Amino acid sequence: MSKTNQQYDQVVAQCRELFVAKMKDYGPTWRILRPQTLTDQMFIKAKRIRTLELNKVSRVGEDIWPEYVGIINYGVMGLIQLQLGFADKIDITSDKALELYDQYLAQTKELMNRKNADYGEAWRDMRVSSYTDFILNKIERVKEIEDHDGKTMVSEGIDANYQDIINYAVFALIKHNEQQQ
Repeated sequence: MSKTNQQYDQVVAQCRELFVAKMKDYGPTWRILRPQTLTDQMFIKAKRIRTLELNKVSRVGEDIWPEYVGIINYGVMGLIQLQLGFADKIDITSDKALELYDQYLAQTKELMNRKNADYGEAWRDMRVSSYTDFILNKIERVKEIEDHDGKTMVSEGIDANYQDIINYAVFALIKHNEQQQ
């Protein structure tokens, strides 16, 4: 598991670097987005990944890997929005946003470690296309929960689904990085 933790940290560092760079450009303007909007943004990215996996061609010349980074970052933003609620204007500093980003990714990594212990790192034997399907499935679940005002009877909430989405995207990027080496 230490290899997985190291690889996880490398992927997260890449995602965090982009998050920081975008905050330098825009600040935490995403604070005005409702969680449903972030869910739809993840949906757009996952749908593009699936389309490219099926069609094997990109008309805009970009591959799928940056989309997984986007899914991770939007997922973390979603977790923050669930905690703080959305705002009508920017109400936190970039430093506070980054602090929350790190906090939620640490919690999500801890969840991954607990599940990996139970599942024996089964994700390593899965295809990347399955991660895409699981991400799309989790997004559809989130959309249903959102349509029910966040209430569930027996299922996990939106936050748990966001964390699973983030972890599947991290797994995809770990596999990609392994193939590049």
